[in-house]
Amino acid sequence: MTRMFHGMWTLPNLITFCRILLVPFIVWALLERDIALAFWLFAAAAVSDLIDGNLARLLDQRSEFGAWLDPIADKLVLLSTLVLLAVDGLLPMWFAVLVLMRDGVVLGGAVAYRGLTGGLKVAPSWLGKAAILLEFVLVSAVLAEAALQLGLAPLLPSLFWLAAAVAVASGLHYVWVWAMKTQAFLQTLN
Repeated sequence: MTRMFHGMWTLPNLITFCRILLVPFIVWALLERDIALAFWLFAAAAVSDLIDGNLARLLDQRSEFGAWLDPIADKLVLLSTLVLLAVDGLLPMWFAVLVLMRDGVVLGGAVAYRGLTGGLKVAPSWLGKAAILLEFVLVSAVLAEAALQLGLAPLLPSLFWLAAAVAVASGLHYVWVWAMKTQAFLQTLN
């Protein structure tokens, strides 16, 4: 456990903490129907996601703690925003449900694997990263259109379907990865 917290107070991790701290403000702005403020706060969170990972690599400050914290921050920002936008009718409820189900399956697989093996290394796949990127782009576009009327509305249905397809593909990929890891672990027991 001590190894996980080694390198906890790095600049990339502090940026990730700031992203987590933005969540209640994004939620508050959405509940207050201040879509413009929600857009700018969400945009700041999305940019911080790009910055922290690149800084971790550039400064060689990657850590096990950061590997856990970053996806938690992403999920807190995205899921809270997705659900509130779906409740407000700004994005389809089916999309929010799909993302919640995908994340539930991925989390369930991780918990089951950790319970079986006693260990878990967080390593997002390129499909998982693509799904998160598309979700950030989609939510940013929905918020930007609602707040600033940029003429993005005709693009949104295609973006929903693309993000949904990548989310499903990444979810299926993670199921396959957990199944292969579990099979490999069980073979070591024999």
